[in-house]
Amino acid sequence: MASEPSAPSAAPPAPRRGLNAQMIQVWMTWGSRFLPFADVASAELPLSRLLRLSLIQVSVGMCLVLLVGTLNRVMIVELGVPATLVGVMLALPLLAAPFRALIGHKSDTHKSALGWRRVPYIYIGTMVQFGGLAIMPFAILVLAGAQEAYDERVWLGQPAAALAFLLVGAGLHTTQTVGLALATDLTKPEQQPNVVGLMYVMLLLGSITAAFFFGWALEPFSQGRLIQVIQGMAVITILLNFTALWKQEARIPHWRRTEPATPDPTFRESWNLFLGKERTVLRLVAVGLGTLAFSMSDIVLEPYGGEVLKLGVGTTTMLSAIMAFGSLLGFAYASYILSLGADPFRMASLGALIGLPAYALIIFAAGSDTPSIFTLGVLLAGIGTGLFGHGTLTATMQLAPTGQVGIAMGAWGAVQATSQGVGATIGGIIRDVARGLDVGLSLPGTASGYVIIFALELALMAATLAAMWPLLRREPD
Repeated sequence: MASEPSAPSAAPPAPRRGLNAQMIQVWMTWGSRFLPFADVASAELPLSRLLRLSLIQVSVGMCLVLLVGTLNRVMIVELGVPATLVGVMLALPLLAAPFRALIGHKSDTHKSALGWRRVPYIYIGTMVQFGGLAIMPFAILVLAGAQEAYDERVWLGQPAAALAFLLVGAGLHTTQTVGLALATDLTKPEQQPNVVGLMYVMLLLGSITAAFFFGWALEPFSQGRLIQVIQGMAVITILLNFTALWKQEARIPHWRRTEPATPDPTFRESWNLFLGKERTVLRLVAVGLGTLAFSMSDIVLEPYGGEVLKLGVGTTTMLSAIMAFGSLLGFAYASYILSLGADPFRMASLGALIGLPAYALIIFAAGSDTPSIFTLGVLLAGIGTGLFGHGTLTATMQLAPTGQVGIAMGAWGAVQATSQGVGATIGGIIRDVARGLDVGLSLPGTASGYVIIFALELALMAATLAAMWPLLRREPD
């Protein structure tokens, strides 16, 4: 009899379990439908392992924000370094960009005594990047002091700063190229575009996080804080990349390394095979034009906000977060649409089309003295960048020869990064040369150089749309 009253008390958990089951079912159904990367994981490659591998992209995103989003503003506004010199310094890391295809090819064919292909290159890239970040703050401060006093320190500051930026750039390009290749190695061919998309979403999340952190850490600005932030980034790079690589790439057994094998193709043979695909050169030209259009204002966007719109360091640093958030939205939307079989270059063209009103709003903000218009323009520019980047990256993935995904990733990255460097350099030069020039508009005198840059980007957006027109997939009649 004593057991009978216990029956009612056991009944309530049943509905709770039913509710949990329904919530799980909703997540599995709607999550995989609306979250573009929810179905990437598998039993062999769980999502936790993929997210850990994506820490490489997080460190890349954080470092890019430091270089392009924070240091350019600090060097130009707070430290008084000429924008032309800043543009050249920020373009130096991109001297390593043309070698991305070679790095990808080497990691495709590398034979290590330890049995790895990708891991040695990522380790080397990480250590090179660490070295550049370690010496960078002191080189920048010496460079800024030499510019202010015009003394002999300029001969020490300029080479030291150039070396620091070169090391960081070489490390970034190596880890990003080989990290993406490793991610595609670990997944099935039909899942590779989504996995690469996941990697870039994590890069954007890293950029957003870093933008908020740098804005907080450098407010108020001081040289001591600048040293702490940059060298802290060096330590974070080591921790994130080494954590990401732990037990990711399987080692090739010793007996397989001793077996005779067919010779690996040379870089020239692999490159010719890649270029032999249909309209590869035209696609790479379109990637270069579009990237140039979106990147010419990279190093002047925050100085524009600070000098013309009178925004503080913390506020202008948030522009990087807004830009990255917009790119995240564009990338997520593109991933969902492209997974349904859409034309990747049609998606990239949509990104260039959105760039037209984006930079028009940024120009209009100078005359209206309305920061909200400027913020909207930056957000739209980020969305356009995400759509354009994902579309061109997916198209490049589809061109990758079997077993040579590294060289395809390297080619796309080389064109994109080189265009970014050229754009940053041109933007810095125009900002200095056209400063105070009368452009025929009712704008502050300090805005003329910036407006010319944004107008050139509008023209390049139109050129990108024209270059992409022959590449669009024609719908059947």
